[in-house]
Amino acid sequence: MRIVVLGAGFGGLELTSILSDAFGDALDLVLVDHGEGFVFGFSKLDVMFGRLPPADALHRYRDLVKPGVRFVNATVRSIDPVARRVETDAGTFDADVLVVALGADVDPAATPGLLEGGHEFYSVAGAEALRDVLPRFEGGAAIVGVTSAPFKCPPAPSETALLLHDFLVAKGIRSTSEISLVMPFGVPIPPSPDASGALLTAFAERGIRFVPDVLVRGLDAGRRVALLSDGTEMPYDLFLAIPVHRVPEVVAASGMTVDGWIPVDSLTLETRFPGVYAVGDVTSVGTPKAGVFAEGQAKVVAAEIAAMVRGGTTSTTYDGRGACYIEFGAHRVARIDVTFLSGQRPTGSFDEPSEAFVADKELFGSSRIGRWFGEGTTRG
Repeated sequence: MRIVVLGAGFGGLELTSILSDAFGDALDLVLVDHGEGFVFGFSKLDVMFGRLPPADALHRYRDLVKPGVRFVNATVRSIDPVARRVETDAGTFDADVLVVALGADVDPAATPGLLEGGHEFYSVAGAEALRDVLPRFEGGAAIVGVTSAPFKCPPAPSETALLLHDFLVAKGIRSTSEISLVMPFGVPIPPSPDASGALLTAFAERGIRFVPDVLVRGLDAGRRVALLSDGTEMPYDLFLAIPVHRVPEVVAASGMTVDGWIPVDSLTLETRFPGVYAVGDVTSVGTPKAGVFAEGQAKVVAAEIAAMVRGGTTSTTYDGRGACYIEFGAHRVARIDVTFLSGQRPTGSFDEPSEAFVADKELFGSSRIGRWFGEGTTRG
């Protein structure tokens, strides 16, 4: 059986690791990704604020050695979900089972004026560029602004505002700076009232202005103002954007999307095309666009494929669960555990920020790199 997995992020790496551990060389697993390596989303903040060298954030795919897994470093050119055929610049792959885990792309150009007057930190390149930009900021009005929804890692805008506060304090210019967070929600993290309350308290303690229920529709780079969806404007000296998110163009062209994202069965992650699954940010399954949810979805698809291989069935279904760490600055991290079930209000718990969760978050990352790549992984 040939399983072709498109995308080596949380979903693709978790799926191929599970199947490799279970079946080894008995399966033909093809994992396709165009990138050099894997980067955790939270590592981009570390790079952006100078806490981690860019090379140390990158886990190279050349180190990925798993029985039965063939990694193909290539760009996907077309996807035929009916034939389960994928064209890449390294050749054509026909699949018995096709899994689309290509994530969401960011599109800064979709927001007028952003390329000319602001910066984004959701791409590796954007985070690396800000590593040089932030030290040159000499004070004034700083805005962390969301330009569209949905977007990856819902806590990231709040984390950025808090870490920017710490950065400006260390630089000695916090007293001459203003920090505003513009979000399309009434609270920072709607699924978790406790987390939202803790963040709003942290904002108040640090003098961070929270601007709810609006989006940034554009920037007037000449006048240095952000244009908000309610018709108002906000002046800025530094603009940090959460850019527009879209499915990759090759996914949009495949005919798999509805309203911009791939719909899937909420329990099995199968698309409307038999033998074709989708996991992670590329879907509209109803969970936040965050790696831990892609990982959970990959476990379900792995169970589905394992049952096919063994000629049986599986009772494993997607439970919508995920845990997320939130940087509060001052060397403290909090944790949220949330469950999203279709048609139901999200439920979950919140653990207050502490230094203990800093180590917990580090273990979260290192354990996955060890599982996906092995102990001999190199960086840079």
